[in-house]
Amino acid sequence: MTLFDRIFHKKIDERIEAYQRELIEKHCEEVQNIYNTMRGWRHDYKNHIAVMQAALKMNRLDELERYLGELTVDLNTVDTVVKTGNVMADAILNSKLALAKKRDIKIDATAALPEGVPLSDVELCVIIGNLLDNAMEACAEVEPPSDRFLRVYIGAFKRQLYISVTNAMRGAPDRRGKTYRTTKGEGHGFGLQRIDRVVKQYGGYINRQHEEGVFGTEIMIPLDG
Repeated sequence: MTLFDRIFHKKIDERIEAYQRELIEKHCEEVQNIYNTMRGWRHDYKNHIAVMQAALKMNRLDELERYLGELTVDLNTVDTVVKTGNVMADAILNSKLALAKKRDIKIDATAALPEGVPLSDVELCVIIGNLLDNAMEACAEVEPPSDRFLRVYIGAFKRQLYISVTNAMRGAPDRRGKTYRTTKGEGHGFGLQRIDRVVKQYGGYINRQHEEGVFGTEIMIPLDG
């Protein structure tokens, strides 16, 4: 690699990292708002119970039904919160899942980060963020919306950090040999490259595969200790 190539790639990496940090800061604010909503609801829990008990004692069933409906709507704003044990990962993961829900994508998410994850917060969020961005992009092209789905699993498997993202898709992905390519246009391929670089840096393994209507990515990275 020539000096020009090294400088060029360094500049690209710096731009990508700066962009990712901006996104992470935004997602942290969003998930903090979610947590604040949850804390606020718990704080008001006793008051909610008192109001419903009073309505029940006075046989105001219509009023009780209306109140329960309002509480259900309120709870729906926080019922998709996933807690991994890492604030930064929570931020990016919950922000993406909330966006997926707005796009009529059915979500099945389980995530808990084990001890000994060697990645930095930024590297972890690069992987999670790009995986979910790609998954949502693919789901958005699926019609009807009832066929859209996104499954996420993050946990430990045989002393490895295991990350799995499976999603609905339309048609077949763009593939060159064993390499999958993004369909989102110029500049978006950086996300796939960043995932591959981080996984390789930590001696990990990445597997992308597809079948009719489904695309999946599995990542395994050795844990410290």
